[in-house]
Amino acid sequence: MRDCLNHRAGFDRVLFTVAATFLTVSASSALAQDQARSSAAELAIEAAIPRPEPANVPPPTASDIKVDTTATMVDPAKEPAKEPLKAESAPAPDKVETKPSDVATTPAAEATKSETAKTEPAKTEPAKADTAIPTPAAPATAAAPASEPVGAASNVPAADQPVADKLMDIIGAKASRYFDRKNERAAIEKFYGARDFAPVWSQGGSLTAAAKGVIARLKDAASDGLNPADYPVPDFAAATTPDTLADAELKLTASMFDYARQAQSGRMHWSQVSGDILYPEHPVDPNEVLAKVTTAADASAALDSYNPPQKLYKELKAKLAELRGQGNGPVIEIADGPALKYTPAGKKQAEIVVEDPRVPQLRAKLGITENASDTRYDAAVAEAVRKFQNSAELKATGILDDKTVRAINAPKRDKQIDVVLVNMERWRWLPRDLGAPSLGDAYVILNIPDYTLKVMQRGQQVWTTRVVTGKPGTHATPLLTETMKYITVNPTWNVPPSIVYNEYLPALQQDPTVLQRMGLKLEQNRDGSVHISQPPGEANALGRIRFNFPNKFLVYQHDTPDKNLFARDERAFSHGCMRVQNPDQYASVLLNIAMPNEKYTPERIRSMYGKSEIDLKFPTPIPVNITYQTAFVDDGGKLQFRKDVYGRDATMINILKNGRGKDLENVVAHSQPSYSRPATTLPNGVLAANNGGSSGPNFFERLFGAPTPPPAPVGRRPQQQRVFTR
Repeated sequence: MRDCLNHRAGFDRVLFTVAATFLTVSASSALAQDQARSSAAELAIEAAIPRPEPANVPPPTASDIKVDTTATMVDPAKEPAKEPLKAESAPAPDKVETKPSDVATTPAAEATKSETAKTEPAKTEPAKADTAIPTPAAPATAAAPASEPVGAASNVPAADQPVADKLMDIIGAKASRYFDRKNERAAIEKFYGARDFAPVWSQGGSLTAAAKGVIARLKDAASDGLNPADYPVPDFAAATTPDTLADAELKLTASMFDYARQAQSGRMHWSQVSGDILYPEHPVDPNEVLAKVTTAADASAALDSYNPPQKLYKELKAKLAELRGQGNGPVIEIADGPALKYTPAGKKQAEIVVEDPRVPQLRAKLGITENASDTRYDAAVAEAVRKFQNSAELKATGILDDKTVRAINAPKRDKQIDVVLVNMERWRWLPRDLGAPSLGDAYVILNIPDYTLKVMQRGQQVWTTRVVTGKPGTHATPLLTETMKYITVNPTWNVPPSIVYNEYLPALQQDPTVLQRMGLKLEQNRDGSVHISQPPGEANALGRIRFNFPNKFLVYQHDTPDKNLFARDERAFSHGCMRVQNPDQYASVLLNIAMPNEKYTPERIRSMYGKSEIDLKFPTPIPVNITYQTAFVDDGGKLQFRKDVYGRDATMINILKNGRGKDLENVVAHSQPSYSRPATTLPNGVLAANNGGSSGPNFFERLFGAPTPPPAPVGRRPQQQRVFTR
């Protein structure tokens, strides 16, 4: 060191600073490390230890010592004497150069010295520094073969490292071969990158428990109404190289993603079926799928949880299994015979009940468990036959004739299975939580093919009624989920443009007084558009109550003055809105859920009937789910089928059997409802009120008010607020 001082002007000042640093270093440490470096080979070995900066540098100068951070020297001006100064700060002799040959030939000596340094105590009392700079302990403990850089520690087992290397290569450059969705590729990069690309489905070439669970669920996809062929399982047994194991790893992950996505949202997007369907999207998050399935105690159950949780879905799943296993049991055949008819008692005749030995078989075939051995063709059997005829698209007479017997005996399992499958698919479109949690999970669910409406709360049916729904075709009731925000008592019927321009204006051409005789009011705006409305009253087309859940299809539920249609079995007669059989009871049930302290009764609702609109607002909106269930399990546990009144089943079965794979998940754009009211010329003799210089509120505003109405207390709504119906 003194030779260095003689050859370097001003270096004594640097050495003085360095020496002062070691005044607080322990004596034992100083003694253990007090070995002067005079050998060029030793210095070369130290220089060969990999550091963030190159080791092959010219002899250090004073400025090098001051700013060197490749060793762990502490700047005495900032943190005095907290730990020993590192060896990198020691100046090398003038004529010593570190050469590759030196590095390659001297690792053994340095390793021995490192082991010696490890055994020395590191925490003894401070001691004064000597003129020689001590050898640091830190570099010695990290000694490694000088020819390899020291990298970050890896958590990947040695047996899986080759697979991890392949996964890193594939995910970095070829992930799109396995994952065609951007969010899935991003999730894969994040997940595998965080685990140093270690495989998750195999360890040492053997399947993990998580992999076995995922594979079991994918192979059983048919039980959930899905197609196992859509989720191929790679052959891990044949994967014996890092390349094939990495390939199988990513293929299984891709199939898991596909299953989770389609189990939750469906194999086809609802827009593929029709333009009058609108359910909220609930896509899966690939990051969440990876985290949930790979950390679950039961990976199969974790993956299964992406299927709909609703009771009605699970009941359909159980019935699907029964239908598929039906061929193993005895086949019940109804023998030919005379027609059987039940005649109820009338004013002038008694009840007529015929007996026939085929009736017990008929009871078993139709699922009638009460009086199973009874041979009488009574009211219960006739009603079951009538329902079967309706589901089989036969004339629903309740008479067991030859045509009905053939239909009952026909091999229909395949068709029924298809119907159950598409109904399970439609359940995937619905929200996972149908109700409002703050209201005891209360919600309204309406089934169009069954023409029934139910109010549910805490998993139980609270109330039910019959409904009339839209006619097939352009007036079909849309499928949707929205929230009911208020009820209107004594509503005004604002006739929608579709009815105004397609029905009423053509009728005016034939009879200019037809609207007056119907009690309708005609207004014409300055822009030439017309508006037709019917004021509140007993004869109003909406009856006495309207139930409002704002939606883009502009439909709602309402009362009706025409009660006779509720007695029919098939009740698709409206322009799209839903008529409710007992609206006063329905209103009181909903209000008591939304405002339980108000104690509403049907009598209290009826006391509000009059000629002025009254809005009853819900503090918490109640979800309304309009569904299309042609197959469902009734309260008695029997699988029921209903007529495909809108042809939704046929469309979906055709799509699934002739589909385009994952393309079915794409959204199909449909034309949106038009609120326009074109200018028109009224026939001579038609009287119309002048509505001023404005065309008035747009269609949606007339129906549900402004898009974002300010909060208002329960009370009367101004008469000029108009509502359209379909």
